[in-house]
Amino acid sequence: MWQFRGQQRPAFALEPGPDQESVWDYPRPPALVPDPRRVTVRYRDQLVADTTAAVRILETASPPTFYIPPGDVRQEWLQPSRHHTYCEWKGAATYWSFVHGKLRGDDIGWSYPSPNETFAGIAGYFSFYPSRAECYVDDERVRAQLGGFYGGWVTDEIVGPYKGEPGTGGW
Repeated sequence: MWQFRGQQRPAFALEPGPDQESVWDYPRPPALVPDPRRVTVRYRDQLVADTTAAVRILETASPPTFYIPPGDVRQEWLQPSRHHTYCEWKGAATYWSFVHGKLRGDDIGWSYPSPNETFAGIAGYFSFYPSRAECYVDDERVRAQLGGFYGGWVTDEIVGPYKGEPGTGGW
């Protein structure tokens, strides 16, 4: 089914410049990579997460997703939602809604409480949708990956094109 698995960049892929990465150089199956940069997540004016111990998941054709250790997340402001999905690589995902005072944001993030063995390094970690929360890598505001379902974090260092953009359904 998958034509591209990170071994060779397709002809239509953008060439990365200095200090950039191509999503077409990421592997399939995905890789977990520690990232020491400061990662913060806000919902409205509330700081939901703040870490320098994030883990990026890099997968062919997608911007990275950043996973934040549970100790660096205000879990008391998160409630499990009814939404669940299953990833062929990571396993069953639980989705989280933000609830604090009168503020509520549905399904702003997700986690893998008991991921498959290869992804045990992110067990209980949280990732957030840049389309539903303000996510930052260092001081750069993250842009959302297109497509609604995807949760990739688009920053200036990432070049595509990416899954989720028009015409990418066959990737």
